Amino acid sequence: MSVQSMYQSKRMSAADAVQFVRNGDTIVVPTGAAEPPALLHALSDARHKLHGVVVSQILPLRKYAYIDPETVENVRHSAYFFGGATRPGGQEGWVDYVPAYFSELPMLIRRNMTPADVVFAIVSPMDEYGYFSLSLGPDYTMAAVEKARAVVLEVNPNVPFANGNCHIHISQVAALTESNDPLFEVGLPKIGPVQEAIGAHVAEMIPDGATLQIGYGGIPDAVVMQLTNKHNLGVHTEMVGDGIMTLVEAGVIDNSRKNVNRGKMLATFALGSKKLYDFINRNPSVEMHPVDTTNDPFLAGQNDNLHCINATMQIDFLGQCGSETLGPKPYSGTGGQADFVRAANRSNGGKAFIVLPSTAKDDTISRIVPTLTPGTHVTTSKNDINYVVTEYGVAQLRGKTAKQRCEALIAIAHPNFRAELREQAKKLNLL
Repeated sequence: MSVQSMYQSKRMSAADAVQFVRNGDTIVVPTGAAEPPALLHALSDARHKLHGVVVSQILPLRKYAYIDPETVENVRHSAYFFGGATRPGGQEGWVDYVPAYFSELPMLIRRNMTPADVVFAIVSPMDEYGYFSLSLGPDYTMAAVEKARAVVLEVNPNVPFANGNCHIHISQVAALTESNDPLFEVGLPKIGPVQEAIGAHVAEMIPDGATLQIGYGGIPDAVVMQLTNKHNLGVHTEMVGDGIMTLVEAGVIDNSRKNVNRGKMLATFALGSKKLYDFINRNPSVEMHPVDTTNDPFLAGQNDNLHCINATMQIDFLGQCGSETLGPKPYSGTGGQADFVRAANRSNGGKAFIVLPSTAKDDTISRIVPTLTPGTHVTTSKNDINYVVTEYGVAQLRGKTAKQRCEALIAIAHPNFRAELREQAKKLNLL
């Protein structure tokens, strides 16, 4: 049978495609813009006929009807990472979560430590050889494709066909449906004077020829905006967004001095504008790979001068970072922060930056604290932390004693809190 004949034999409505889901199945859905809206809306419509179904995903972008406390016995969301659509359910307890490093999710799937019975994903149109590109989020989903009983695809002409290990053959597909809706777009975050100041501190420490990993948010994008005078930068990251694309267009990023995949930009998911998605399409300088390639600390750390920029919400005097919860309340997830901190620590000349504003709630709360708020999940440990940056400067912690760390962190805290923090440090015998 030709690949076109196979395609036609598996083509059906989204409602029919959802019938491949059985009671008790776990459906794996890729990150962000790679989620298939037609299939997930159809699943929502059919949820009352199902029982014990779980949807596992990092960062859903839309609030689908199945994300509903009234029908969790039918279909429950299980988060690898919380987003706006699932955070309320996570905090109330009816959305579950899986604590895991982003880089290790494919391993957990392959070893049957976390289930993957069905895959739902949005992909590019099929090429002449029978391949679709899961360009927007191969992440952990490529591992799930290997394990799943049924791979169900939503084919959309707006999805780019990317290079890299992100291709699914028609012979691997149980069912497919077609859509042509515009892809979900995310604009650049708002950048204020605090973010700009933090970005300036970090940008000053990034040399020409560095390889970058840049997280999502106002501060990482503030760093990107201040790199336009750099040369020969490379990218080995988990997320590619519009900020990175603008540096490519400016000639700042050419990947010419990378040690791994020289000449190529590597990422595991894309989140940005239509212009970004078009930029990825058949671009020989961009490769999309599973997260156990992009986020593997050993592999990423083989790049010299790997500079990684990630944000946290709170840090204590020893350098423990609480980046995913507000006390015990889940807010985001582990993600790839620890992966890339460890990668940068391995890298010859590498630097791992943890960035945060010095305060929260209109300067009423210090984000630098003696001890983390009770119940806070530690995302990056005191043993991994290196550079911490606020708008007031940079504290370099790796290799320093507890007392030296405490002094360095208080020096970059908001001035209104420094006296109080010193008194608390004395009580802890750290000053």
